Amino acid sequence: MAAPIVTGLMAYGMSGRIFHAPFLSTHPGFKLKAVTERSKKVMAAHYPGIISYDSIDELLNDAEIELIVVNTPNHTHFDLATKALKAGKHVLIEKPTTRTVAEVKALYDLAREVGKQVFVYQNRRWDSDFLAVKQVLESGRLGKPVEISFRFDRYKPILSPKKFKEDAGMGTNGLVYDLGPHLIDQVISLFGRPLSFHKVIANHRENSEVIDYFSIQLSYPNQLNVYLTSGLLIPEPLPSFVVHGSLGSFIKNRCDMQEEQLDKGMMPTDPAYGQEPTNCEGKLVLADMDGKKHTEMVPSLKGDYTHLFEAVYQSIRHNALYPITEEHIAWQTEMLEA
Repeated sequence: MAAPIVTGLMAYGMSGRIFHAPFLSTHPGFKLKAVTERSKKVMAAHYPGIISYDSIDELLNDAEIELIVVNTPNHTHFDLATKALKAGKHVLIEKPTTRTVAEVKALYDLAREVGKQVFVYQNRRWDSDFLAVKQVLESGRLGKPVEISFRFDRYKPILSPKKFKEDAGMGTNGLVYDLGPHLIDQVISLFGRPLSFHKVIANHRENSEVIDYFSIQLSYPNQLNVYLTSGLLIPEPLPSFVVHGSLGSFIKNRCDMQEEQLDKGMMPTDPAYGQEPTNCEGKLVLADMDGKKHTEMVPSLKGDYTHLFEAVYQSIRHNALYPITEEHIAWQTEMLEA
């Protein structure tokens, strides 16, 4: 293996603690060297030897660091990723990448200009539940896809204490930019760019200034319709993945355990990491030409966000194509921005 990629985190909040540090510290292709902690210095308690800088400028001035993780509040992503690229660093950017398609283009153009790479953190391509859906679709057992529905339902009637999430002036606030990137990216990874789309938005929570409900209908060739829905006032969630085809249906609840496991301190190297509970199998219903149905339960594959970091490593060290491409992010942002 080539030399590990020396990496720095812009923050050690929830995202840094759960979604980045555990992988950067266990994957042999990375050396997690430093973080920015403006006030409380807490990361060293979990990662002894980490350097904690007081400012992002200090982090970017560390000449040894090759890769910067931009995991700051949504509205800062474009400016801070731009700053990191100009400092000669590759960047791994949390979703949402930027506010607009124009900013997406500007970031990738700048990366090409300075000879660095932009990676977007679309981890939910490696959720166990989504991998089950992908496996069933690719098996062909459902026949021609007819209608697909992906949902990300939550019940959070109280406004978030994080002001940037509830401030309409930030530009990347609300549910569209929060959970929208996950749902849109999963569909793009399966079917590519839609022929057209139609989006409905609303804000239902009391005193909410930002979008807390959206539904997007995407039209694909062969009359395939895909529906993406998310809301913060859904007390009883519906199945998260429903796929109907000419030969059958597949229904799957959102069962991926990775975020919960990481939050409790489990590391990606634990054998139990990414395994779903045994009662979360997907339901596959196949029908023959006489309408007779056959039902079977389909266990999920192991979820593992390590694959995203492996893809980053292979791209930087061996020039492999990163699976979340510039075009994917531009198509996604077009729908977020609309």
